Amino acid sequence: MDAAEDIRRIALQEERLQFEAFSAREAWEIGLALKAAGEAGRLPIVVDIRLAAMKLLGFALPGAAPDNFDWARRKRNLVFRFHRSSYAIGRKLALDGKTLADLGALPERDYAAHGGSVPIFVTGIGCVGAVTVSGLPQRDDHRVVVDAMAEVLGRDLGDVALH
Repeated sequence: MDAAEDIRRIALQEERLQFEAFSAREAWEIGLALKAAGEAGRLPIVVDIRLAAMKLLGFALPGAAPDNFDWARRKRNLVFRFHRSSYAIGRKLALDGKTLADLGALPERDYAAHGGSVPIFVTGIGCVGAVTVSGLPQRDDHRVVVDAMAEVLGRDLGDVALH
């Protein structure tokens, strides 16, 4: 799939993955869904779920590396800055032939335009946090997060899934 189509589909995913409210309860449910998917697929991932100012949940599954926590932090920083999925930003940069430096000289030590961090949107409020996974190829990191959020929300995103 080309970058423009990915960007279109990710925008639709973000539109549909909106919560009425978000608290530690929703974070726990998403975390459980990610844990189940990770264990079923033997995925070597770290999971980080937080509101803008508060970590709600974080864990690592077998095979994850210490660097995955830093990757999660860098991807999450990008979501907090732009209120878009880190994968959408990375795909847009690739499509436009640009880098993080073109977005305001963002240092790569603190930002990563790689898939795996998805904004938590609350209807009527906007972006309040992010769900982040690191440890897989970036497209798979993104997909795992979106699938878990869709499961918790009871939404079918099959028509906008990334293949």
